[in-house]
Amino acid sequence: MSEQSRKYRVRKADYADGAVTEIVLTNPDKHNCFDDELIEGLTGAFMLVGDDPETRAVVLRAEGKSFSAGADLNWMKRMAENDEAANIKDAEALAGMIHTINTCPKPVIGLVQGAAFGGGVGLAAACDIVIAAERASFSLSEVKLGLIPAAISPYVVSAIGQRAARRYFLTAERFGADEACRLGLVHEVVADDAALSARGQELAETICANGPNSVAESKDLIFAVDRPWNWDVHKDTARRIARVRASAEGREGVSAFLEKRPAAWLKSGASKG
Repeated sequence: MSEQSRKYRVRKADYADGAVTEIVLTNPDKHNCFDDELIEGLTGAFMLVGDDPETRAVVLRAEGKSFSAGADLNWMKRMAENDEAANIKDAEALAGMIHTINTCPKPVIGLVQGAAFGGGVGLAAACDIVIAAERASFSLSEVKLGLIPAAISPYVVSAIGQRAARRYFLTAERFGADEACRLGLVHEVVADDAALSARGQELAETICANGPNSVAESKDLIFAVDRPWNWDVHKDTARRIARVRASAEGREGVSAFLEKRPAAWLKSGASKG
């Protein structure tokens, strides 16, 4: 799988036997800001990898000193001159892009090497696992521009909680990688870009050693149970494990463990456990 534009590219990684797809933001001169072109492109790219049977994990990363500075301000200025209907359509496209990343059936690992501001924080929040370099910085900067972080808010609040959002949405303070890790936006902090790439590869290979269907089912399970417990949740979780346990992959995984042999999916994907 390969796709290229002047603002992003999609390519198979050179590890994990082609089971990992990288989506790379490639507009460093503009701090990897997004506009309507990039929003459409990334939405399509994540839909494509989500449907790709050969892809077991996705790595989202960026070139240059910034991960993403959010929306392109010249584009935002042009949009502000349009009528309300056009603005709603545009905002829904942005929200749709973040939703597509968040619900991608393949695990998404975000590698944040530099500044993630505004919508860039939303990109990180939509990833399943986020690793940041020590020099990375974050800011929910919208209020500095008289705007609000509306489209990304469900994902950011889910990541950092309402209490932290009540500070950073309102102050637009810049915070570092360690604070982002403490808040839950970032899972790990590493020293530099080389360590970031190495850790991203290690995590992707670890995911690829697991049952591909069970990984997808586990991600969907998280969304299904992220609500107050009731008997519907109880019954749904029972149905899910019953279905997966009786599946071909479930039977193979248990048999492989008991027989002390590699599971069948390791013969056509990553071999790291």
